[in-house]
Amino acid sequence: MIHQMEWDSGEDGPAAVMDEPVNFTESPQSTPTTSSISEHEFSCHCCYDILVNPTTLTCGHNFCRHCLALWWESSHKKECPECREKWEGFPKINILLRDATDKLFSEVVQRRRAEIQANPKISRSLLAFQRYGDNLGRSRTNQHKGAGFFFSGVLSALTCVAVMILVYHWSGGVTEQNELLISKPVSHWTPEEVVSWLEHLGPWAQLYKVPFLQENVNGRLLLMLGDEELLKSPYSIENPAHRRAVLAELDRVKALGVKPPQNLWEYKVANAGKSLFLLYALKRSPRLTIFYLYLFDYSETFLPFLHTCCPAITHIDQSVESRFLDTQVEPSWRQWAEFLVKYCLLPYQLIAEFAWDWLAVHYWTSRFIIVNAMLLSVLEGCALWRLWTRARIRTLPQKMWNHLWKVLSQGFAFALLWPFVPQFVCNCLFYWALYFSPIINIDLVVQQLMHPETQAL
Repeated sequence: MIHQMEWDSGEDGPAAVMDEPVNFTESPQSTPTTSSISEHEFSCHCCYDILVNPTTLTCGHNFCRHCLALWWESSHKKECPECREKWEGFPKINILLRDATDKLFSEVVQRRRAEIQANPKISRSLLAFQRYGDNLGRSRTNQHKGAGFFFSGVLSALTCVAVMILVYHWSGGVTEQNELLISKPVSHWTPEEVVSWLEHLGPWAQLYKVPFLQENVNGRLLLMLGDEELLKSPYSIENPAHRRAVLAELDRVKALGVKPPQNLWEYKVANAGKSLFLLYALKRSPRLTIFYLYLFDYSETFLPFLHTCCPAITHIDQSVESRFLDTQVEPSWRQWAEFLVKYCLLPYQLIAEFAWDWLAVHYWTSRFIIVNAMLLSVLEGCALWRLWTRARIRTLPQKMWNHLWKVLSQGFAFALLWPFVPQFVCNCLFYWALYFSPIINIDLVVQQLMHPETQAL
């Protein structure tokens, strides 16, 4: 519990803490020992105990991270508990101060960490605080100026063709930038392309760009690197989490022979037919499509999809590189339970949650997908409501079998016709389903709400 602060210069207030003298030894060359350092100097001004995961606000005051999370959850304010100054951005853990407290007061910090982990209320507050920070980071992505949504129900054929051509050329420019490493064998990579691959691993990888450039590491040399080589000079990747992240992605590169796709456009370049199939199949039958991914594309597509939609509860100060590795670990039973409930009841919500996680990369495209998922959920709810109100629920097994047969036959026909379809036609179908399906579904939802007796298409 966060104690009420005393703002006047009381005996136990912040003023008394600030007036507490710091004892230094007389010798200027000697270092202060633990006994000569007052605990008040490393105490939280909320719980008045030794700081655990100290978090520094923009005003300069430090608090335990769980104390700050409890304060934020109870007050719903972005302000310092002591001076009431509003903080900017999302508060981060002060690593230097944390290491100092862990070293000087190790027994107290370990005891307090155990108490915090054993308290479910504090764990929930920390998780909610971190989710708030993640959402805040997404909301601060650069907003682009462009054309708004079309709200008319019907578009003329000329407008559709013109917009499709514009989208095709725009995405083609994006594709040309990403196609190089996606299609180029890793053994032919230049040192500059190796550094470009390294930068895609995350912000932490920027620390190791210079050694790779100085050693002129090309694709062939990259394939020869192992844990021992990365640990030694000149690379000197001493952080074990960094090495594991580099080696994990390097194993994927060795298995694929090229750079694995990391966004929608790269995935489309690497899997043109599969991306078109998934786009239409997720709209028509999301449950069967996700089941298909589980059976035939488990590690490359299904696991990242599940970890994105149903993330595991991680430690509040887990590093970015550790989260990078989480997409390849087996999900916990809690993740499976959450996923199966959403899979059975709200499959389109899974698609929307996956698109939400990519807002920073695909600003407008993710919003089109989220809107389309919401509309498809409404259409599915209307269809189930009609079956229930018209006492046709017993016909549901027959309808499900007919739907399964229809989807399987369409998938088989798609597999046969795909090699003969021109690339331009495939791109037009892809962008039509991606950007214009929400417009069509808006009209369908309006018809369903205004005329419930109308059958859904």
